[in-house]
Amino acid sequence: MNDSQQLGMDLPKTREMERVEAFEFEPIKGYPMLNWRGKRPFASTSYYPAQLREIHGEETDGWLNKIYWGDNLQVMSHLLKDYRGKIDLIYIDPPFDSKADYKKKIKLKGANVLNDMNSFEEKQYTDIWTNDEYLQFFYERLILLKELLAINGSIYIHCDWHKGHYIRCILEEVFGAENIKNEIVWQRTFARSDSKTFNHIHDVIYFCLKSSEHTWFPQYEKHSDEYIKSKYIHKDENGRVYRLADMTSPNPRPNMKYEWMGFLPPENGWRYQKETMQKLHDENRIWYPESKSRRPQIKKFLDELKGRPLQSIWTDINPVNSQAIEREGYPTQKPEKLLERIIKASSNPGDLVFDCFMGSGTTQVAAMKLGRRFIGSDINLGAVQITTKRLLSIAKELRPKTIQQEIQVNTSSKRPYFTGIEVYNVNHYDIFRNPLEAKDILIEAFEINRLEKGRLFDGEKDGRMVKIMPINRIATRVDLNELIAGFDYKAFEQRQAEHPKKPVESITLVCMGHESDLKAVLQREVQPYEIDVEVIDVLRDRQDLLFKRDSEGQIEIENGELVIKQFYPMNLLGKLSLQQENVEDWRELVESVMIDWNYDGAVLEPKTVDIPDKSELVEGHYSIPDDAGTIRIKITDLLSESLEMAIVYG
Repeated sequence: MNDSQQLGMDLPKTREMERVEAFEFEPIKGYPMLNWRGKRPFASTSYYPAQLREIHGEETDGWLNKIYWGDNLQVMSHLLKDYRGKIDLIYIDPPFDSKADYKKKIKLKGANVLNDMNSFEEKQYTDIWTNDEYLQFFYERLILLKELLAINGSIYIHCDWHKGHYIRCILEEVFGAENIKNEIVWQRTFARSDSKTFNHIHDVIYFCLKSSEHTWFPQYEKHSDEYIKSKYIHKDENGRVYRLADMTSPNPRPNMKYEWMGFLPPENGWRYQKETMQKLHDENRIWYPESKSRRPQIKKFLDELKGRPLQSIWTDINPVNSQAIEREGYPTQKPEKLLERIIKASSNPGDLVFDCFMGSGTTQVAAMKLGRRFIGSDINLGAVQITTKRLLSIAKELRPKTIQQEIQVNTSSKRPYFTGIEVYNVNHYDIFRNPLEAKDILIEAFEINRLEKGRLFDGEKDGRMVKIMPINRIATRVDLNELIAGFDYKAFEQRQAEHPKKPVESITLVCMGHESDLKAVLQREVQPYEIDVEVIDVLRDRQDLLFKRDSEGQIEIENGELVIKQFYPMNLLGKLSLQQENVEDWRELVESVMIDWNYDGAVLEPKTVDIPDKSELVEGHYSIPDDAGTIRIKITDLLSESLEMAIVYG
């Protein structure tokens, strides 16, 4: 399959109109549809290539988990080739359109720097949208998610009050109203007293299916201490605590005519069949009252208590606070218990779990701990690095358990842990670490007058509207959808009437590589209006533009060890206003060190992984194995930027 091949989707046909903004969706009687300006059908997508960059660990049952760095629309388009209809469970925590910038605090790991500044906040992503842009963004991705979901699969969509009502409407359109099974309310925090409204203390999680044949395991929440103390008041001869419960049933069984142990069943029948009652009697689980007019009762032991069946309001899971052990400092990080509950409810061990808004990787961490396979993706390299780091730490703990299972005689009942990981780039998404920062650099470099956030265009220069295309990869026709959907066609019509021989708009597209027909496609899509399109390709037109300074390092071999003498992450030092000579211990700037002792020239396969705890530092010197060849070392700093160097040994 080549890069340009289209991957079709089995979607309802829509009636094409002459102009893009006039697409009309045929409503189905009795089923309302959400519409927005520029709503466009999404019936096919292109295949995008992926580049394998790293492999960690070994296969389990022929499987390696997969992490992708890239735009999730392109990641999912890539996955359609092999995983259409094969993903058992999807959880996504997409942007909420909260009108906020989310930042992560970057802090040095020690105090051995000669500088007053040892921490700063760096923006991870901007959650500011125009309404139409957000709805089209979510709509297109939801269609792809449905295509990837197995027929018996489930999808959970995490949102809040900002756009939850719109998301519900789009879910009904794509999946069908009958397949939305729950609107779960998660109380994520407690009210504050400084607000002039009723405080927003909950999120909403929509639970949706692809069909009625879905995987489902009931979940339970713990009973209160008061309940247990009031009910479990008996002890047997072995000291086991129990309570007594009537052997009644909420479901009438009029055909139960038998007598047993001298007791007549009540009119609506007992809950247990005769064979089960005999077993309970043999185990001394049935208590007989002195009066035969009373119903027999069964002993319910405390150590077998499952809890109270879970309802759609969840109040027993706390958010990730500043003191939480699992806290990674990543904005919007969700607690592991939340994802554990969802994964346990809607998947089996070995099932495939997917999250394309990965963030700090909580879905992937929970999946690995519960013996599920997983795929994850994120557009932010910082998210990819944090997730990979967390997973490698979890894998280190779980791998001995997997090995122990393999040497046991009977492993059929044992749950394997899938601890191997592959890390990919999609569509050569590897120029910048932080797309937000790159956009700011481009606006400054081209002296563009910046427009306020949330606008269709990023700025204006010399009478031309400027749109900065997605950073870190080549711009494609799919990337034009936001523009095409967001154009003000009424204004175009008015301008054309006033000046029929002039373009209705002059546009400059700034990109990092692009498809050759990008300009022609945009002009064709807005016909009959004429627009003046200019494409500035930074890689071609501004090769002298400096976007970031490469890290520098000094690595030597001494007495059979690989020794890192110095490491200078230049962008991090710049943000800290720190000079090289003021760095006393380079390890305070480092998140991790990974070493492949026999690098094949293409894919990094680290055998030595040094990821210290939050308060500790990397070692900096590593014993070289006897069979070492070409050594590849990857040093990742606190900004998630990496220096990779190769050394020929022996």
